[in-house]
Amino acid sequence: MRVLIVPFPWKAHVFNLVPLAWSLQTAGHEVRVACWPDLLDAVTSAGLTAVAVGPGEQPDVRRQRDRRQTSDRAAAARRAAQPTVDPLFDPRPDRERLNWEQACHVFDALVLPQARRSNDSMTEDLVALARAWQPDLVLWGAKAFAGAVAAEAVGAVHARVLYSVDVYTRMREDFLHARAQQPPQRRTDALRDWLTGWAGRYGVGFSEDLVNGQFTLAPLPEAFRPDERPTTLPVQFVPYNGPAVVPEWLAEPPAAPRVLMTFGDSVDDGPARLPLPVTRVQEILDSVADLEMELVLALPPDALRELREVPANTRAVRSVPLAEVLPTCSAVVHHGGTWSFGCALRHGVPQLLIGRAFDAPLKFRCLEAAGAGVGMTPAEVDGPAVRAALVRLLHDPAVRANAVRLREQMLALPTPNELVRTLECLVAAHRTAPVDALR
Repeated sequence: MRVLIVPFPWKAHVFNLVPLAWSLQTAGHEVRVACWPDLLDAVTSAGLTAVAVGPGEQPDVRRQRDRRQTSDRAAAARRAAQPTVDPLFDPRPDRERLNWEQACHVFDALVLPQARRSNDSMTEDLVALARAWQPDLVLWGAKAFAGAVAAEAVGAVHARVLYSVDVYTRMREDFLHARAQQPPQRRTDALRDWLTGWAGRYGVGFSEDLVNGQFTLAPLPEAFRPDERPTTLPVQFVPYNGPAVVPEWLAEPPAAPRVLMTFGDSVDDGPARLPLPVTRVQEILDSVADLEMELVLALPPDALRELREVPANTRAVRSVPLAEVLPTCSAVVHHGGTWSFGCALRHGVPQLLIGRAFDAPLKFRCLEAAGAGVGMTPAEVDGPAVRAALVRLLHDPAVRANAVRLREQMLALPTPNELVRTLECLVAAHRTAPVDALR
């Protein structure tokens, strides 16, 4: 069969789809990855076939970075003026739902603007590609809604591929639940209107499949799937971090428990976006300098040069191959990104997450409910807090046991190779004829 893969246009999201793309390719299927032109190298360096769609730059990255650099006080003032969305991040099945004001805020202010910036410029190219190539299956990364539109336009089976906890489906379900309780004149739905506009150009009617896919591929253990549905297809997270070289120092076992602290590389080939200022990183180093451990600190060169002092128990490096280093670690401190989070789960490593991404609170609470780690926002982080968390992660046997349990759950999931057989059956059962184009 022919498989078209459509990542959300960031490098990290391309990497998230590489193992599955290779599983499909080695099973004998034709695979193409449709991406923005500045991501072609990320695709082709992984040995995959790329097709350019959309513009030549990533979606408004500079403005996002500028927003992150605003003061904590200004950010706090903005948050105070907006509806809180705490119910989204409660992992319990009987959680409270978002009300109408909260649900509208999520989609109108948070989801839709980013979706439009990332999809509007590539949807036309993507549908043209799908019509010319006629894929049988389209796999689209979460938030890459253009993939769903293209799939429906040619009658292809399509699935959304998650990169994290599925906060998006619960957002949508909360929205629809709150909308149904409004009087008819107030039942607005900006996301539906936007998708209806695009789909209508190609003879496709709106359905919730355009939002959530006909199926959802979820690469996380059960503890991180609080809202699993019949259309959810679990799959193991298999790490792919791009080209990497194993450092020589990994050849020797650590003399003390090894802890990795990494905040990820930039996904936009610009300056790395650390969740903490370097002064705060230095405060953490000072606070843990007397702990019996080997701290591997991975930071960009500019940040490393700003450090005042690197303690004796710390090895400062530019970058590390996570899949090689994490199996030697007793704990990891990171920003909660796809690679580091998935790798830590796969290798049974207790985690301290320090992040500010929108889905971070749900990920944190799922991790804490599983007893395998701790989550903090950047505002909560200081030297003593990180020291206390590390002492717990290193010395509480229950945390280690729970992390190992999550690893076992991960490895019990179907591998990407095994999932390919399921996808083949789904395509055979659900593939339809192309939709007649509107002229």
